[in-house]
Amino acid sequence: MRAIDLKDRLSAANEARKAQLERAKAIAEDPERAERLRARAAVVQARNARIAERKAAEQALKERLAAEEAVRRAAEAAAREAARLAEEEARAAREAEQAARAEAQAADRDAILAARRAGRKARKRKGKR
Repeated sequence: MRAIDLKDRLSAANEARKAQLERAKAIAEDPERAERLRARAAVVQARNARIAERKAAEQALKERLAAEEAVRRAAEAAAREAARLAEEEARAAREAEQAARAEAQAADRDAILAARRAGRKARKRKGKR
């Protein structure tokens, strides 16, 4: 049996390295592999396009919902403001009616008191004569 010396081991390693390099070159230059890589890149690009389209659709939906919510809130605020104004007008009308009623009652009371005073005055004058 022959002993394997350093020179044999180095040449075997060198040949293995060369063979591995040749295999790597063959794989890299393989037209089928290049076609597979192009197909994979096309699939990735299509997937990224679908993802971007989906995100754009979601963003548009969010913006539409936000706009609808803003319109709804504005309508609610306008309705609340109209209800508040109507209530304020109704309250002002009630207060004006109460004030007019109180004024009429005060005038009636004053008329009654004036009539009483006039009656007392008349009796007093009648009694003096």
